[in-house]
Amino acid sequence: MNKGLLFSCLFAVSFVAQSSPISLEYQGFYQRLKQVNKGHYPLIELVFSVPKDNGCIIQDGFISTEKERFPLTITAEQRVFIPFDERLKSDRALINLQMENDASLCGVAMQIRAKRPMIDYGKADLLAIQSQMDELLHSMQGFPMRYFTDDIAGVSFEFVEPASVTIDGKMELIEGTYRLSRQHINTMTKLSFSREPNVISPWINH
Repeated sequence: MNKGLLFSCLFAVSFVAQSSPISLEYQGFYQRLKQVNKGHYPLIELVFSVPKDNGCIIQDGFISTEKERFPLTITAEQRVFIPFDERLKSDRALINLQMENDASLCGVAMQIRAKRPMIDYGKADLLAIQSQMDELLHSMQGFPMRYFTDDIAGVSFEFVEPASVTIDGKMELIEGTYRLSRQHINTMTKLSFSREPNVISPWINH
């Protein structure tokens, strides 16, 4: 398994459905969200989403308990916003996602991301993001993150459309993903993109 590629795409495949629709225990999401909430991570967040591979398109989503049902907010990119709520954990809530097609090949992925991607970054900005990603990853050791015990290799920037990056006056064209190593971050002064990155996430190089 190429763990570096897996992480950069999905962080880790964490909740895999066996039938349609997807129905997962809220407790698993709660435990991960609790680790984020008990730390101090103002620059990063934990994102849950359903990759569109294998025709996995969400039609509807909701949280259910024995007595109640609440709608889920789901974006066009299939990011699923899951609340952090002790009561839902106590009530043994379920996360339910109705898919367009059979959900046997679908699952929910989680990924650490920068909260607010920007066009311009100074060295201190990138070091702060990198540091918080390191800290959160270390706090989440154990399945399914048992492989990721080292600091991240750097920061990954994903673009939907072609762009360019200028680092200390030197420009480079980007298509898809641009990765900046820890060593490069340590020696640079200023970075500017021609457009805002779609996703900024940890770069794991195992």
